[in-house]
Amino acid sequence: MREVEHAAMSAAATNIEHHRKSFLIPTVTKQCWGFMIGSAFFALGSAPGLSESLGTAGANLLFFVGAWFFTTAGLIQLFLSGAIAVPVSYAPGRMVRAEWLAAATQSFGTLMFNVSTTAALYAKSISAQEHFVWNPDAGGSVAFLVSGVLAFIAYARVARLWDIGRAAWWSVLINFIGCVAFGVSAVGAYILPSGSAISGSLANSGTFIGAICFLLASLVVLPQWNRSKDRHARAGGGFSPVIQ
Repeated sequence: MREVEHAAMSAAATNIEHHRKSFLIPTVTKQCWGFMIGSAFFALGSAPGLSESLGTAGANLLFFVGAWFFTTAGLIQLFLSGAIAVPVSYAPGRMVRAEWLAAATQSFGTLMFNVSTTAALYAKSISAQEHFVWNPDAGGSVAFLVSGVLAFIAYARVARLWDIGRAAWWSVLINFIGCVAFGVSAVGAYILPSGSAISGSLANSGTFIGAICFLLASLVVLPQWNRSKDRHARAGGGFSPVIQ
């Protein structure tokens, strides 16, 4: 009896250890959910009507939390992007991969958003808002724009620049629109000498549209859709809403 109990306890411990290790393994699913959850926080913090009800402090707190999900997802994406460079037949003999460069640039942008959203929680003076909130926010937005362009280059290298029949292409396009929206948001959030932003409505609208775009960009390539499609096909089903 004791041997059976010992075996059961050992199996349970092994199972717990397996789940613990699985939790730490970066996957595309975790990447997608990280971006989607982070986007949801940004969307809530900038949603028309709701952002006014939350107030500046409430919205900034949501942005702060969302930025950490963005950063986690960005690091996973960077880890999964593969080798930094590949050998080529021309000088200098190696070329940095667009996939890796896009992931690295976006990951850098998420770190900048961490800085800006953290500073926004306590920045009171105009100079603090400009140097610790707007500057890194603008830097992160520029990094996102660059990563959006690089994502198109990376996609065109393995498929086609115009490929509307694939969910991955739509993900790249929607992601780029979100990057542009975040850039517009940064312009609207520029701090004037008076301490107010150029356009609070433009800053909020850009953030909200960008967040929704980032959520959708990850949603359409969520691996769960492929698994559901495969199960449906094995069961004799036909049409799948997502083609990859």
